[in-house]
Amino acid sequence: MALETWLIKVKTAITHGLDSVKTSAPIPKSSKKSSVGVLAFEIAGLMSKLFHLWQSLSDKNIIRLRNESISIEGVRKMVSNDESFLLGLACAEMVQNLRLLAKSVSRLSKRCEDGNLRRFERLFDEFANSGHDPNFWVLSSKEMEAKNKKMDRYVTVTATLYKEMEELSTLEGGVRKALQCIDHESTTKGQKIMDLQQKIFWQRQEVKYLKERSLWNRSFDGVVSMLVRSIFTILARIKLVFGIGPGYPTSLPRSLSASATVHPTENPSTCNFVSGPLKSTKLEGDKDLVDMFFESNSKLLKPPETTLGAAALALHYANLIIVMEKMIKSPQLVGVDARDDLYSMLPNSIRSSLRARLKGVGFSASDPLLAAEWRDALGRILGWLSPLAHNMIKWQSERSFEQQNLVPRTNVLLLQTLFFANKEKTEAAITELLVGLNYIWRFEREMTAKALFECANFNGLLNNCQSST
Repeated sequence: MALETWLIKVKTAITHGLDSVKTSAPIPKSSKKSSVGVLAFEIAGLMSKLFHLWQSLSDKNIIRLRNESISIEGVRKMVSNDESFLLGLACAEMVQNLRLLAKSVSRLSKRCEDGNLRRFERLFDEFANSGHDPNFWVLSSKEMEAKNKKMDRYVTVTATLYKEMEELSTLEGGVRKALQCIDHESTTKGQKIMDLQQKIFWQRQEVKYLKERSLWNRSFDGVVSMLVRSIFTILARIKLVFGIGPGYPTSLPRSLSASATVHPTENPSTCNFVSGPLKSTKLEGDKDLVDMFFESNSKLLKPPETTLGAAALALHYANLIIVMEKMIKSPQLVGVDARDDLYSMLPNSIRSSLRARLKGVGFSASDPLLAAEWRDALGRILGWLSPLAHNMIKWQSERSFEQQNLVPRTNVLLLQTLFFANKEKTEAAITELLVGLNYIWRFEREMTAKALFECANFNGLLNNCQSST
């Protein structure tokens, strides 16, 4: 009886301890300077993406873009051989990514006390179109690097806070679950609950400490100011790197060497870039303005009708190519069911071309020289086609809803995927892979059947010899 009474007291004390945080916490008063709270995790994600975008515009990465990324064999074969067009796609995608981040920041800026921060969206559009920066939000390269280090620390601590809060939630859930059956357990169970309560106490202290150091307790004005300055500086960097004007940023030091810029121009106030993310035009009212910057970039990213992107087949063909790649590497492991599943993935256009290619082909596939030639040919095709397929999967997965929070980003650009790939050329390459796969698959089956037949004959001969003796 004494034990039951003690356990009831323990249960009451623990329940009161778990609920005390909710009941004793003061009701926050409405204030424009209130902390960002749970939005810290979303803001940390934005900071992480801005940091990645800034890094992609470094001298090293821009040189790699010009000398390597747009020179990939698959890109040149399937997308375009026009260097200026490919650089335009890269520029447009970077601008589009920045614009999406800016929209999220604009939503946060509405909670700021500073009037200029609340008007961020309009000021950003004005800066994009004209280069006008009345608040001097564009930072120097040195200032931007210092700002990035500060934001990186915030991102790291905020990510740790998220993990510790999850751990706290797990511990509290464990205690509540244990409390449901405390009256039917022994003293050992009660001691375990007391230990969990102690862990919860220290875990709450850790969470409180991390909230002070992370973005959780920062004001909206403070964090939005960091985001806004980063966005302005990144757009200025994009204009600098790609030689886009007017609105060429004069306040950003030219840290890039001439060899690092992808498209330097003699006159930075004009843009001869691609068909032009930005072109100087004369509009009504004799206003010498610029075509709306973001709209021009959006048009450039719209895939032509001849591409897989326009046909909404880029991701499907990427998966198809990756499946074929695995089969080609190990044709002897491909069963009839897997072969039928592959065929079911083919659209009608590829089925028709495949039937035409296989028409008149015999059932025999026993020539080892021809099989070796097919393997070499398939290897060459996959050498330039497979990277585009894998890049398509990476690009898509990075932008899926589940991957949005604090996930490191690779430097895969849309132009390096199948999105802008020519549909007719891609289907021709896939058909060639299927024809070759068909031959080496049948060759492997025939060789396996022949080996089994010879093995059976040898065993039969051996049995006959043993019986005769």
